[in-house]
Amino acid sequence: MRYFIKTFGCQQNKSDSERIEGDYQARGYKSSPSWKTADEIIVNTCAVRQRAEDRARGFLVNVVKYFNELNLEKPKIILTGCMTHHGNRKLYEFLPMVDEILPVGEVGFNSKAVRREKLHAWVPISTGCNSFCTFCIVPYARGREKTREMKDISAEIKSLAARGYKEVTLLGMNVNSWGLEKVGIGFRKLLMDKDKKFKRSDLPTNQSQYLKPKGTPPFVRLIRSISKIKGIEKIRFLTSNPWDFHDELIEEIAINKKIDRFIHIPIQSGSNKVLKRMNRGYTKEDYINLVTKLRNKAPEVTIGTDLIVGFPGETEEEFKETVRLAKLIDWEVAFVAQYSPRPGTAAWRVYQDDISPQEKKRRWEVLDELINKRKLYKRPKIVS
Repeated sequence: MRYFIKTFGCQQNKSDSERIEGDYQARGYKSSPSWKTADEIIVNTCAVRQRAEDRARGFLVNVVKYFNELNLEKPKIILTGCMTHHGNRKLYEFLPMVDEILPVGEVGFNSKAVRREKLHAWVPISTGCNSFCTFCIVPYARGREKTREMKDISAEIKSLAARGYKEVTLLGMNVNSWGLEKVGIGFRKLLMDKDKKFKRSDLPTNQSQYLKPKGTPPFVRLIRSISKIKGIEKIRFLTSNPWDFHDELIEEIAINKKIDRFIHIPIQSGSNKVLKRMNRGYTKEDYINLVTKLRNKAPEVTIGTDLIVGFPGETEEEFKETVRLAKLIDWEVAFVAQYSPRPGTAAWRVYQDDISPQEKKRRWEVLDELINKRKLYKRPKIVS
């Protein structure tokens, strides 16, 4: 039996696919170089934007079309990843060609990941998210945040180092909150009920979903432990959020040269009003202060970010605030997205998607030109 995995989305999805592949090989399956010759096709989906879902559906339509035109029996199709948040009934109606749905939470660590890279490895240290930014589908798709034990992470990285891997990227939806997660039961029930009505004021801040560190933050202790592993020369981590980018982490970046000099810190908007509607839990002044401290301690560090344009209610002046912040911070790279309503999220239930597609595209072009296209540098490469 031969399998083929098609992956859409972020680094976490790529890491999940490596572990899915490990599970298939542990069961005696062989990798197929093409979906056209596979007995089973696993489609690992992304749901962070509508466009990502459309790409997955387009791929599946093309698969069915190919086998129908040749009058061949199609392979078994298994769907996993963040699109599973829609629920099985809706997915089977929307994607009738799918034979089985594998909940993303069932992608575990029972088998060794099959890695295509020889020097760099993705290493997930947590799954899920407790932040509940109003625009984000991740808490619904991946569930509550859970962190892996340090001993398990260390054992995996030691094994990688013994096999010649020199670089690791630590992965988490909120990676530097590792070890600080907590669960608000009432809040969880409120948001997980997709039919429940609530107001923006019902949302707690992101920070209230995490414990306050006592002493050295757990994530800093984890990095220090990994840094001592012989053979590991570079450590990266994705993705950080400003509210738990502690001063101790800044100090560690400054003195620990194994930590990559490119640091990705999403802000999403330069407008405090938009940030509040997004439930990001910080202001642009907080972000500026964070970046200033980081650059003062480690001047050689370069910083990237994520931005969303066209969030509900974003006025032209609020967009210009983001433009002004981009000029002030001078990010090395920005991953700019046009807002896409995600069914079930707080923004989908509370706000009207009132910015036209044409205006979203215009704002995207402005920021992409300002931050990305005018930079005469080689972007930091996080994939070998």
